[in-house]
Amino acid sequence: MKTEHTPRTEAAEGTGPGRPDAPDPRTDPEGPESGRARRLDVIAAAAGVLLVTAAILVGHAIQNRNGTLRAQWPPLLASWDPHLGPGTPAALTMAVLVVAYGPPLAARLPWRGLLAAAWAGSTAWVFSMALIDGWYRGVERRLTTKHEYLRVIDRFDDIPATLRDFTNHIVIGEPGNWPAHVAGHPPGATLTFVWLDRIGLGGGAWAAVWCVVVGSSAVLAALITVRVLAGEHLARRAAPFLVLAPAAVWAGVSADGYFAAVAAWSVALLALAATRRVRFPAAAAVGGGLLFGWTCYLSYGLGLMAAVLLMVLVLARTARPVVPFLLGALVVPAAFTLAGFHWWTAYHLLVERYYQGAGGIRPYAYWVWANLACAVLASGLAAVAGVRRSASYAFGAVRELRTGAGGVRRTGNTATRAPAQRLALLVLAALVALLAADLSGMSKAETERIWQPFLLWLLPAAALLPARTARYWLVASVVPALLINHLLWTGW
Repeated sequence: MKTEHTPRTEAAEGTGPGRPDAPDPRTDPEGPESGRARRLDVIAAAAGVLLVTAAILVGHAIQNRNGTLRAQWPPLLASWDPHLGPGTPAALTMAVLVVAYGPPLAARLPWRGLLAAAWAGSTAWVFSMALIDGWYRGVERRLTTKHEYLRVIDRFDDIPATLRDFTNHIVIGEPGNWPAHVAGHPPGATLTFVWLDRIGLGGGAWAAVWCVVVGSSAVLAALITVRVLAGEHLARRAAPFLVLAPAAVWAGVSADGYFAAVAAWSVALLALAATRRVRFPAAAAVGGGLLFGWTCYLSYGLGLMAAVLLMVLVLARTARPVVPFLLGALVVPAAFTLAGFHWWTAYHLLVERYYQGAGGIRPYAYWVWANLACAVLASGLAAVAGVRRSASYAFGAVRELRTGAGGVRRTGNTATRAPAQRLALLVLAALVALLAADLSGMSKAETERIWQPFLLWLLPAAALLPARTARYWLVASVVPALLINHLLWTGW
């Protein structure tokens, strides 16, 4: 495979040691302690199962007693509804094909071919999961219900005037207060669907297609980021787990999948700029900043993605992209502020709105840990075991960074030193962002959907698991997702 040893090479061709499918002793997590490590992986997965079980049992007891959880099937925002649908054969077929052939294909495909296959596979997986609920209920209607963005498209005929007036309709009790999702997000989220409508792609079906196709591209951003920071070998190992993400149950179809992709591409562009794996690193940094600015105007909580962005700079051991990134990041806030929308004012009003509704009733003492059970279901048991491995690498990784031995050291375009440790730190940075969101008290329930931008970065941790156990871990993650989608109705 051709390797170009110049900064012009980006996420295009394989640059790992030897063949891209050859085991690399620096990244292969199996070693003398592998038997003990595998037992600890199973224990971590079992702990995840126990957490979910406890959240179900305790949650049903609380909900049946006083209804304060505001969730019919806690810890998920769902209701009992066993069903099959037109997506059932496709979802089962996708699961079998990726489990059976995903790991070897990910190891052998040319890099660009792997990226194309991963995007196509993720899109097919999300669509097939959505179609288990049928085309109308599972796809076309999802973004048109009373809580959703498409219900207010006609109120954005004059966009500047609506932005100036946006904060006056956040709090319940104000005339014409926004539906829950519109009030709960900055106007960038709603404007996305307004602009789709303006170019002739109006209605629930087009909105759903947009969210799934764009949202599925987050897999590419994650693969590119892992490759440039932790090596191609680990990126290839992570690919099947990213494609068969259990979060597809909620990504199909939801705007949060789209939010996850925007945030992920911000991370990927910064990683490419920091490691100088593109022809114009400064332009990539500006692009990453623009996307991060847009991310913050899609969802108030996604400013926490700064933890992942900061870790990218730490792992690359450079601050060179910071200035162009920040310049790009200022563009969107400046534009919205000049248009009359003030982010901080809106956020404080949202907090008031949140506690006017279910957020003021749902008990923090339950959700602060039950949210993590939702994260287990949405990320899968493979990610749980991978996070366990990431934690085991953390102390050594931090020690190497402090002594100057860590980071991405380049000989040509080949990253050296402790790829598994670097991946572990990237994963743990996302976990820190997730835990901050959890402790904030602004994420009580529904986190299986709204935490997708954070959960995406837990999935590559599965690459740290032994390669020969990959299929077992894929099954352990995908079977619960299929059961959830067939046994529960997970609509808002």
